[in-house]
Amino acid sequence: MTTTYVNWGEAKVKLTWSADKELPPRERITSVHGFCFKDDHLLLVNLNHRGWDFPGGHIEKEETPEECLKREAFEEGYVSGNHSLLGHITVDHRENPIWDQNGPYPQIGYQVFYRMDIDKLHEFQGKYESIERMFINPTEVPEFYQDWNGIYQEILDEAVYKGGR
Repeated sequence: MTTTYVNWGEAKVKLTWSADKELPPRERITSVHGFCFKDDHLLLVNLNHRGWDFPGGHIEKEETPEECLKREAFEEGYVSGNHSLLGHITVDHRENPIWDQNGPYPQIGYQVFYRMDIDKLHEFQGKYESIERMFINPTEVPEFYQDWNGIYQEILDEAVYKGGR
């Protein structure tokens, strides 16, 4: 388990990574993300106005986390495949003085992470949020991802390790 503090806009937020293989409570899952691999190369997507990222996004009201991952991986990267749960980040706003109890996020929420082994590359069409995709060596991520941090690195290390088993 690793904990760090990050600045999200003007907010200071506590993030804690847990490689727990059980999902947190569904009503507190705010987003789902995937480290998606094809032949040991990691998928990055270039998102409109945000730059390079890994596929993921907000979970919709009636979706399961697995359904969200599949949808986001297809919409952003035009890929599909098999997935396995890596764990989750606890997003804790209790020390955030500007957290809004009437805002869209719970005071303690969760971001769920999966590893996806891509079995199908669909034609990239750029209809949703992304304008391009690329596959890189996982060691190159910090060169492309502007908000890369130690927790993301720990999750990626787990995803790479899980793929090597």
